[in-house]
Amino acid sequence: MAFEDRALECRGCGAEFVFSSGEQEFFQERGLVNDPVRCPSCRATRRRTKAGVGEYAQQMYAAVCTECGDNTELPFEPKPGAQVYCKDCFAVAQTK
Repeated sequence: MAFEDRALECRGCGAEFVFSSGEQEFFQERGLVNDPVRCPSCRATRRRTKAGVGEYAQQMYAAVCTECGDNTELPFEPKPGAQVYCKDCFAVAQTK
């Protein structure tokens, strides 16, 4: 099957990008049936965001563990007066 370059619109930024014949062949070899929906730039940004790298790192919030009193960091801002747990105390609480 011969592939031809195709122009697609990025879901992330709306820019047009080329889905090359080589990329189409790569997708077919790996059994991928859907066309990419994001341009290479948006795909790279999304990977960095998911990996928490550099400026895309997830913001962490300082807190004190309710159980043991140790300082810890949370990936969300805790509500005032809410119980929060460090990683170790949270694991123990899950087994109870």
